[in-house]
Amino acid sequence: MNAKLTWQCAVTIAALLGAATFASAAEPAKQDAAFTAKLLNSLEHSDFNSFVVDGSRDFQAMTKDQFDAACAQLAPKLKVQHTVTFLGELKQHGYRVTLWKLSFADGSDDALVTLSVKDGKVGGFWIK
Repeated sequence: MNAKLTWQCAVTIAALLGAATFASAAEPAKQDAAFTAKLLNSLEHSDFNSFVVDGSRDFQAMTKDQFDAACAQLAPKLKVQHTVTFLGELKQHGYRVTLWKLSFADGSDDALVTLSVKDGKVGGFWIK
């Protein structure tokens, strides 16, 4: 890449960033915080009915076997002290998507939690 092209790219990026507004969401919606806490608690205690009750029709289509497989991996980690921190919110395909950091007191790797909500129903919940 030549110097002129590199400079043009840098100027273009600077112009785009200058037009951007940077903001941070201080707190999640109360409903999102409640859903996240309830879903994590449901996984910790292997409570399938509590996990799916607030979900959309598609979310409630999850099988007990799928849920049990997730619990087998996650429940032991959730039973130790952990902290959930709100990271931010997105709008995607008509859903309000909140992002959360799940940290464990044992110092193991953090996890990214994603909650998708539409029309007051949980549409998706992922822990990576």
